[in-house]
Amino acid sequence: MYYPPVGFHFRVEFGLDGIGDNDFRFREVSGLSMELEEETYNEGGELRFVHKLPVRAIFPDLVLKRGLLVDSVVRTWCEDAIHNFDIQPITVWVTLLNEEHEPLLTYAFFSAWPKKWNISDLNAESSEIIIESLDLGYQYFRAQ
Repeated sequence: MYYPPVGFHFRVEFGLDGIGDNDFRFREVSGLSMELEEETYNEGGELRFVHKLPVRAIFPDLVLKRGLLVDSVVRTWCEDAIHNFDIQPITVWVTLLNEEHEPLLTYAFFSAWPKKWNISDLNAESSEIIIESLDLGYQYFRAQ
């Protein structure tokens, strides 16, 4: 019997040198979607509807969230891009895993670059961990 994959067993990999084991662990990945941008055309004399024509594929930002890492190659990559404008596009892979930790399906995000980095608010009245959030722009993604 087939069971759909679970959404909590995954890993994220980066095409960067010197990555440590903790740089693969994220608590949340969002933005895995694609759609066709459309252009509308109003035809003269036809008042019942507007023609909608597909133009190009568009992809939202890939958003990765995890507990803050003090020493992270990924964060250094983000800081170099934002502080020094040293933008190094890389490939990022998000892989769904089965119960034996083997890959089921991998999504490859091509020419990914750091667009935004932030941490959750600091609040002395709560006992939550600090969450680091990375927003990555990219050209396109494909399932492999």
